[in-house]
Amino acid sequence: MSAYACRNREELVQEAQKMQSRFDALRNKNLKLDMSRGKPSKAQLDIVNDLLTVLDDPTVCNLNGNDCRNYGDLAGLQCAREFWAEVLGCKSSQTFVGGNASLSLMHDLIARGYTHGLVNSPRPWCREEKLKFLCPVPGYDRHFRITETYGFEMITVPMTPDGPDMDVVEELVEDPAVKGIWCVPKYSNPQGYVYSDETIRRFANLKPAAPDFVIMWDNAYCVHEFEGEFAPFKDIISLCAEAGRPNMVYEFASTSKLTFPGAGISVIASSEENIAYWSKLAGVQNISYDKINQLRHVLYLKDKAHTLELMKKHAEILQPKFRMVLKMLRKELTNKGIAHWHHPVGGYFVCVAAMPGTAKRTWELCKQLGVTLTPAGATHPYGIDPEDSMMRIAPSYPPIEELEAAMEVFCVSLKIAALEKYLGEKLV
Repeated sequence: MSAYACRNREELVQEAQKMQSRFDALRNKNLKLDMSRGKPSKAQLDIVNDLLTVLDDPTVCNLNGNDCRNYGDLAGLQCAREFWAEVLGCKSSQTFVGGNASLSLMHDLIARGYTHGLVNSPRPWCREEKLKFLCPVPGYDRHFRITETYGFEMITVPMTPDGPDMDVVEELVEDPAVKGIWCVPKYSNPQGYVYSDETIRRFANLKPAAPDFVIMWDNAYCVHEFEGEFAPFKDIISLCAEAGRPNMVYEFASTSKLTFPGAGISVIASSEENIAYWSKLAGVQNISYDKINQLRHVLYLKDKAHTLELMKKHAEILQPKFRMVLKMLRKELTNKGIAHWHHPVGGYFVCVAAMPGTAKRTWELCKQLGVTLTPAGATHPYGIDPEDSMMRIAPSYPPIEELEAAMEVFCVSLKIAALEKYLGEKLV
């Protein structure tokens, strides 16, 4: 069938009547489904339940003469630092293992830059006349909330299939008020893009005007393939060091999508100088993090190879869900000319670019039918998508039968929103 833009008004009215009937039928189902966040499903949590019993011998808590039940090892157990170093491809001396949330580490880095400055800062950021931060869009709303909280002017950078538009980035960093950029380099949130080798090389070779410019390298999905084999990824920390700017990047990761999101371990990785400075400031806030949990995770995950085997089990659960989402999008929206999307092979999201001016309306219609999505606009700083287009789908949490129903709701709602735009009137 032809795209909506190619149909006459009578054909659009007929299509609208069909969608209204489907909408009413879906309303009668009284659905209550949540696709707002990338939460692991119960099935995913169940496959890692052995984490709860792996630490059954208290004698293993004594490591190299140190009892990990006690204070100490602020930067994390050596075995935990070595685990993350292997996963990320850096040195253990370049890691600091924290609590359950990498988001907390990201927040604290920005907060400490604001109150104290970073290693190369001429002064704390709070004493700067202007503060700016680069935000690739569409992007992760929780990143944007951090820099918004500390008063940064957030400047959008367009995303491409190879990562942020580096021509734009290289131009913007000539402004000394620009203090950093948010990045999700592998299976980006929400589009699922993987930064190309060329993009990573250009990041490492940036020459920002601000001496304390920081690349916030949130490698949340570093081992999170659900289609195909593990895809190796370049180590940005060594590349920045080779380019003569070892302190320019901080990398983050966690076990949130490996084990239990609320009870995992996280890591910040950077130059040894940065880690020493970070540890100095972190020591004011903490004596040590939960080393029992760090040990439990190392005993359970063991090493990178074993972790990748675990991720294949996650993939067996996630793959059918993502295939369902993509199948429904193709079935319902192909050739309509009202949406396009990327086919991710890893990560936790599918991003749909709807016809401009229809994302908020689509979200409202889904809500009427009992399906909760990430709010339209969340993919942009300040919650404002100037095109009112980007929508994020999180397939991981619902059972697949509920997911199919939710996707029908999404597609019908998106089509109604587009038809309303063409016809100039509300249909439901």
